[in-house]
Amino acid sequence: MRREKWYSRYISGALGWVWLAVVILPIYYIIITSLRSQSSFYTENPLLPTANPTFDAYISVFQNNFWMYFTNTLIVTLGTVAILLIVCVMVSYYIVRRRSSASSHVYSVVLLGLGIPLQAVIVPVYYMVIQLGLYDSLLGLILPSIAFGIPVTVLIMVNFMRDIPDELFDSMHVDGASEWKILWRLVGPLSAPAITTAGVYQALQVWNGFLFPLVLTQSSDVRVLTLSLWTYQGQYTSNTPAILAAVTLSALPMLAAYIFGRRQMVAGLTAGFGK
Repeated sequence: MRREKWYSRYISGALGWVWLAVVILPIYYIIITSLRSQSSFYTENPLLPTANPTFDAYISVFQNNFWMYFTNTLIVTLGTVAILLIVCVMVSYYIVRRRSSASSHVYSVVLLGLGIPLQAVIVPVYYMVIQLGLYDSLLGLILPSIAFGIPVTVLIMVNFMRDIPDELFDSMHVDGASEWKILWRLVGPLSAPAITTAGVYQALQVWNGFLFPLVLTQSSDVRVLTLSLWTYQGQYTSNTPAILAAVTLSALPMLAAYIFGRRQMVAGLTAGFGK
């Protein structure tokens, strides 16, 4: 038994270091490459730091309308996440508290969206956006992103709200609180971990989204960060340091969101597993 425990610890530790290397190496490569010049990218060892680090790639990124692409992405992400969370909190509250056949059917229909891949319905979505006159607009990106974010968000919210004791709801009903007051004064604050989890997850999906911006937009005025990488790609070559510099800059907001919300994310993701 002692030998088995000894072997299992070392094997687990070795696998942990291997996984850490798998995660760290791409990040390391992106950062050191973004500090190279375009000429040194083809002459130096790609896995070693450059002998002459430079910020020319970052300067090039900022000179190519980076702030416009960043602003467009921020508008789409915040608009999607804000509306999505408000709608899903209300839908989840209805599903958890009503406990009727109607609420069960609503929950089942919402969860059906988990089995619908985005790629399979992109043509109908494209047609609907054109018919609504929203093609090549930021609103045309926000509305489909909300629709496809509802199933996962409701799943997270419902699993967490079911852990709220019924006694708290009953006590607020006795005090004469309305359903809206219970929702915003009780459920909202207690569901903060689930809201943070869903918010960070959906923000990451929208921020890194590529298919919707590619199909539903055309002009450079509404281009987002994922499409802006094409700016540094020519017909015969591409500015790889500038591309990776743009990737580094675009990843910083999501990294900051994860750092500040990681504790509540753990509580939100593990909700319901104790039952």
